[in-house]
Amino acid sequence: MSYQEFLHVSYPTHAHPETRTNADKTTKFRSVSHAPFKGLTIFPVKGSMVPMDDVRVLADAAAVEVALDPIRAAILDALAEPGSATTVAATVGLTRQKVNYHLKALEAHGLVELAETRVWGGITERFLRRSARHLVVAPGVLQGSVVDPNEIADQLSAAYLIAVNARAVSEVGAIASDVAGRKRLPTLTVDTVIGFASPEARAAFTADLHAMVAALVSRYHHDDGRPHRLSISSYPQPKESS
Repeated sequence: MSYQEFLHVSYPTHAHPETRTNADKTTKFRSVSHAPFKGLTIFPVKGSMVPMDDVRVLADAAAVEVALDPIRAAILDALAEPGSATTVAATVGLTRQKVNYHLKALEAHGLVELAETRVWGGITERFLRRSARHLVVAPGVLQGSVVDPNEIADQLSAAYLIAVNARAVSEVGAIASDVAGRKRLPTLTVDTVIGFASPEARAAFTADLHAMVAALVSRYHHDDGRPHRLSISSYPQPKESS
């Protein structure tokens, strides 16, 4: 059986943007390019060169409610590329006035942002885009708090794995939202798949991994250093649907 090995996750336990490390430089980063808007009387007067975030974690229940509204979800889909109320209205089949109403709600909750303004026949038109390519709901939104892994006694259970990774989503999402200027966080993730020949091989691998991690932590940990969480998870890889 193949196992989804591993979700090694390392991240600072509080916001502190710093210069990218060598490890960070190996992380893939996708820049976003936008096709130029075609038109003879359009002149950009103000633009945003900041790339769109790949993922944003929504920890505000009100923002989640706004994002889940079917009409506003359709508008968000239409704003994968910058668009104005007029262009979005043509895409989703609503009037410009109704789109403007929904855009104000989306912008008030940080779900869309100003990309640029353009002048069209003496009229300044705002072009918005969604604030992130993908939106993820923070695990604590439904119950008001994230489950504490320490409350789960069985550390080999699926519940413990879920609690640890839910905490990671919540904490990293909060740290990322606090970082000004979209500076990169010093994080590390290793995601791969390993096929174990037998349960005995999986047990031996687990023992070796424990020993290696303990040795690395002993070698690099400093009591006065900046704390980072390191989580390692493994679970059977789901079968692909045919």
